[in-house]
Amino acid sequence: MTSVGTQPALAPYAADDSRSRGRVHPEAPPEWRGEFQRDRDRIIHSNAFRRLVYKTQVFVNHEGDLYRTRVTHSMEVAQIARTIARALGLHETLTEAICLAHDLGHTPFGHAGQDALNECMREYGGFEHNLQSLRVVDLLEERYAEFPGLNLCFETREGILKHCSAANARTLGALGERFLQRRQPGLEAQLANLADAIAYNNHDVDDGLRAGLIETEALCELALFGRAHAEVRRQYPQLTGRRVIHETIRRMINRVVADVITTSAAQIAAAAPRDIDAVRELPRPLVTMSEAVHAEHQELKRFLNEALYRHYRVLRMTNKARRVLKELFAVLLEDPDLLPGEHRAAAAQAEQSGGKAARARVVADYVAGMTDRYAIVEHRRLFNPDARS
Repeated sequence: MTSVGTQPALAPYAADDSRSRGRVHPEAPPEWRGEFQRDRDRIIHSNAFRRLVYKTQVFVNHEGDLYRTRVTHSMEVAQIARTIARALGLHETLTEAICLAHDLGHTPFGHAGQDALNECMREYGGFEHNLQSLRVVDLLEERYAEFPGLNLCFETREGILKHCSAANARTLGALGERFLQRRQPGLEAQLANLADAIAYNNHDVDDGLRAGLIETEALCELALFGRAHAEVRRQYPQLTGRRVIHETIRRMINRVVADVITTSAAQIAAAAPRDIDAVRELPRPLVTMSEAVHAEHQELKRFLNEALYRHYRVLRMTNKARRVLKELFAVLLEDPDLLPGEHRAAAAQAEQSGGKAARARVVADYVAGMTDRYAIVEHRRLFNPDARS
């Protein structure tokens, strides 16, 4: 029997370092680490990962020190996913690597920034942060002498690319095949995707309450929050303040995580995939919630969409964010000489080979890579006559 706290033996349907589909640029195997450990470490040491500390989740970075940012969100996703991976016999380190990398291509200012940049890029192929995350690890990170990007394993890249249009999939070779053939990724990738949704639903409740934009009374009308909150009140009638909220949210997360483990274990047992390739051949994912918990999860998601994400204070912030990114993109596309040196050179080189669309992609790379505060400062430099250049 495996002791608590250790990685159990991998299930036959789990990803396995020794059976990885490899890297685009072949490398000698690591001496003291597994292949997926190497991927995880490269992600943590990347510039893109460090920038996530100053990128918005819901609240702009300068609005408060305790609100989640993209980096704390990614860490919470990884923590949730590792627990589930261990229980299901999946590869815990691969799961963690995918979770830590899934937002590397996200714009500043959260989804508002992504929507704005997508509008700017509409004539040039669009912008999607998930595909941008792959672009970051495949091309944009500059750290190694022998290849661009991080040269991650196929399985890690597979997990990063959660969504992809058919047009983009056709350009990605083996990585894009599943989107054209409507097949599944490995279970570690499926798990990272689900853990992302679990994490943001629950931590956005915490941040929304901290900001005073949503009320406990309204949340108690929802099944997932109301049940957990009532349990805390029964067990600790004298408890007050933030500890009540923390105890409530940890019970919410535990309910969903426990449900994912039991539901997914049953789904996997019924499908009985012999290996990861058999998982990929299936028409639907195996890592799922039960119908009852999924309904509760969706109810909470709908509430947050109406009460938090569409709160007038959040909408004011997102409106300003869209304007900042659109104006930055427009002026930099029109006059690439305003770009910093290395980006200016990349834009000129891209335009020579691919025209204005290629130049626009380099400008989008630059804008997407900005942190919230850098985007604000750069906008001020370019549009405020009194700002220092």
